[in-house]
Amino acid sequence: MRSNERECIARWEHAFEADPAIEKEKYYLTVAYPYPSGAMHVGHGRTYIVPDVLARYQRMKGRQVLFPMAFHVTGTPVIGISKRIANGDGKTIGLYRDLYRVPQDILDRFINPMEIVRYFSEEYRRVMQKSGLSIDWRRRFITVDPPYSRFIEWQYAHLHEEGHVVRGAHPVKYCPQCENPVGDHDLLEGDKAEIIRFTLVVFRWGDARIPCATLRPETIYGVTNLWVNPAATYVRAMIDGKEWIVSPEAAAKLALQDHEVLVTEKIPGTVLIDQTVAHPLSGDVPVLPATFVDPDMGTGIVMSVPAHAPFDYIALRDLQEQGKYTSIEPVPLIAVEGYGEIPAKDAVERAGIHDQNDPGMEALTQEIYSAEFSRGKVFEKYGGRSVREARDDVAALMVERYDSVPMYDFDNRLVICRCGGRVFVKILHDQWFLEYSDPCWKEQVKTQLEEMALVPPEVRAEFVRTVDWLKDWACTRRVGLGTKLPWDPTWIIEPLSDSTVYMAYYTIAHHLKAIPPEKLTPAVFDYIFFGEGSPSTVDRETLDAIRSEFLYWYPYDYRFSAKDLISNHLTFQLFHHRAIFPPELQPRGMVVFGMGLLNGAKMSSSKGNVYLLEDALEEFGADTVRMFLVGSAEPWQDFDWRNELVSSTRKQIERFWNTVSEAKQAEGATPIDAWLESRLQRRIEGATAALESFQTRQALQEAFFGVEADLKWYRRRLPEGAGGGAVLQDLCRTWVRLLAPFIPFTCEALWSDLGESGMVSFAPWPEVDESRIDPGVELAEELLARTVEDIESILKLIPMEAKSISLFVAPAWKHEAFRIIAASADKTRVVREIMQNEGMRRRGREATDATKQITKLVLKLPPDIVKQLAASPLDEQAVLEGARSFLEHEFGVPVTVKDAGESTHPKAAAALPFKPAIMIE
Repeated sequence: MRSNERECIARWEHAFEADPAIEKEKYYLTVAYPYPSGAMHVGHGRTYIVPDVLARYQRMKGRQVLFPMAFHVTGTPVIGISKRIANGDGKTIGLYRDLYRVPQDILDRFINPMEIVRYFSEEYRRVMQKSGLSIDWRRRFITVDPPYSRFIEWQYAHLHEEGHVVRGAHPVKYCPQCENPVGDHDLLEGDKAEIIRFTLVVFRWGDARIPCATLRPETIYGVTNLWVNPAATYVRAMIDGKEWIVSPEAAAKLALQDHEVLVTEKIPGTVLIDQTVAHPLSGDVPVLPATFVDPDMGTGIVMSVPAHAPFDYIALRDLQEQGKYTSIEPVPLIAVEGYGEIPAKDAVERAGIHDQNDPGMEALTQEIYSAEFSRGKVFEKYGGRSVREARDDVAALMVERYDSVPMYDFDNRLVICRCGGRVFVKILHDQWFLEYSDPCWKEQVKTQLEEMALVPPEVRAEFVRTVDWLKDWACTRRVGLGTKLPWDPTWIIEPLSDSTVYMAYYTIAHHLKAIPPEKLTPAVFDYIFFGEGSPSTVDRETLDAIRSEFLYWYPYDYRFSAKDLISNHLTFQLFHHRAIFPPELQPRGMVVFGMGLLNGAKMSSSKGNVYLLEDALEEFGADTVRMFLVGSAEPWQDFDWRNELVSSTRKQIERFWNTVSEAKQAEGATPIDAWLESRLQRRIEGATAALESFQTRQALQEAFFGVEADLKWYRRRLPEGAGGGAVLQDLCRTWVRLLAPFIPFTCEALWSDLGESGMVSFAPWPEVDESRIDPGVELAEELLARTVEDIESILKLIPMEAKSISLFVAPAWKHEAFRIIAASADKTRVVREIMQNEGMRRRGREATDATKQITKLVLKLPPDIVKQLAASPLDEQAVLEGARSFLEHEFGVPVTVKDAGESTHPKAAAALPFKPAIMIE
């Protein structure tokens, strides 16, 4: 098979280069381009193979398909990797030398970031070709190519003119080591961390101020104490000219957030314990010890509201059970339906929480906070407003009168830059932001979402949530690879911000390679994308040809990407499309992928939990890898790579190969051929419908396992000694085409072996031939197969050796009952309906019992079978009599078929339509 793979790769080198074809309907699909800073793993394989299956399918459906690829290298990741390698970082060098197997002479060159880009972008292309991806490689680019930079400059000039890029001061993720703001793509850890705005509630201790960071300023009225970690060291610091006491970590964070910070003295946490502090809204309260306080969270000092915070309640309870601080009582201030006067106490005791280390505490805290925020109301003496209103009002009051200020931090996650340094929240000034907070822009994107096809449909709510939640986004950096901001070149456009409308660039990328970058002025792009202006740097004939190609392909039909990118890239690109392109060129659809697991754990290159795609291709073969990745889950579901399961997939492909190879000799005809022909049409129909709705796993189930199951029954039904009719040859020609999108290497070889010309990759997708569908034949075989299965089940249960088998088929009156029950809208009242029939009524209890049994059967059978049986009852006696020799051969005993209505045997009464009664003696 390896030689076949090499031969196919050579044949496909230019086969999928797609030019506009006016006579054909176009289909343009794109996938998020990869960041080539390391080797591809099997998770990447699924990301690109699933769209390839759909690209190949659409191509066989006769559409002109564009499936391009590029490489994303903007930002600091490769710079960070390069620095770590240059500094001799053992972990990084080990990763690239041992896991990615980069040759030492090349690894030595990785001190230059562009060497990393060059090496891995070429590796990606090679492995993608090895995986059988049907990509138009002419359009390949990297995001630091000069023509691409001209395109980004053009885009940002328009965004700036439209007022979507603004200058301001905002909290951003910041790496002090890189001296640069960072985005999710720049992070080794914590890419999902959110920046949270806390209110610092300032307590007084003598002349010093002790600030506590809170998300719930309205609970100040219920503070009974502060918590300090006695094992931690705190500092006195002059912050904005006033003396504060905070953790050293908090002092460092505040220095990044527009505060002047000068640390003057260290203070052991024990010095603060049992001191009294004060706030005008809570009065005097003591400082208590708590080892759960993390000096790295907030200010390292926590205000305690035991009536409404489960952690505070149980920490206080733990101390009081030791006989300490017994005079402190929780102070309730919020009423919430479903909880007692002290909600935290109620929830803790109801959940049976033993102490503050109980793993259920986190969920319980979230439960209380959510309930109080959504349904809670502050007591009348504290204002009587809803918690939702009181929170903002009290926060504003504290800022205005009681020295409170905001503090920003992450939501409890460690955030690490790719350079290896810790990331903090910094207030950046003179930074450029994409104004995603603009309500008008948000509404435009929501309108677009309503018009788009989203797969699976439930992600629509997540997109809407993201649009609502998005705030202004820092779109520039001081260092890194990328395009300079055209009107302020001291800044570089960051990775997520330069990757929003590159799908439009793909359509013209190969043309732009022939034009000197300096000639790609904004006017050139205006003409290409809008048909406006009269640029002088490129001749009109060339521009018209390029514009024509863009208009042929755009908008894209579907974009494929992972669900974790909904919160940034996938939503960002909708904002940018709305800002740049007219309504008729807006994206049409998106398919959102699930995540990849390796032996049950999340894949992570940085943590070494990966299985390289090339290793999988070498060990199992490209088609085996493709078939497993597509067949293990639908695209939007998470999949789990397990080597032992992949091995069984290879055996399945071998069975397919052998079946098709053997079928070349098949000739003649047999009675069961009509059934196989009919079933094949159903499989074509099922696979086609599944692929149209992006259910690639279901399509494979139909195209491979469904056909294989039909062939198994077909062989079983053949007369003894028969090898199968010429129908098998027709089936195999269809089967090879059905599986060509999934296992193209195998199918190209088999297509040639079958004597067909050209590539199966461009052969027409099988169409359903209605004339070959025979519902009656299919129904008859379904009855027979179910009867065989029932006999086998009984034989497994009985200890005796069978001497004969009698089958009793249901009498006509039961078929009539079946028809009435099938048509009934209310199956719970169907007995009354049956008894309105004079003939049924005469049968009394017999009819009542049969109705109950038939109702259960109707509910259990597939709806299409019920519908068919109700429309035209099957002559079950004729079917089973006709298959008597088959049944006798199967079970090795005489078989008789009888009408249950004419038999006095006790078993006969159990006969139901489509379910004969069975007597084994």
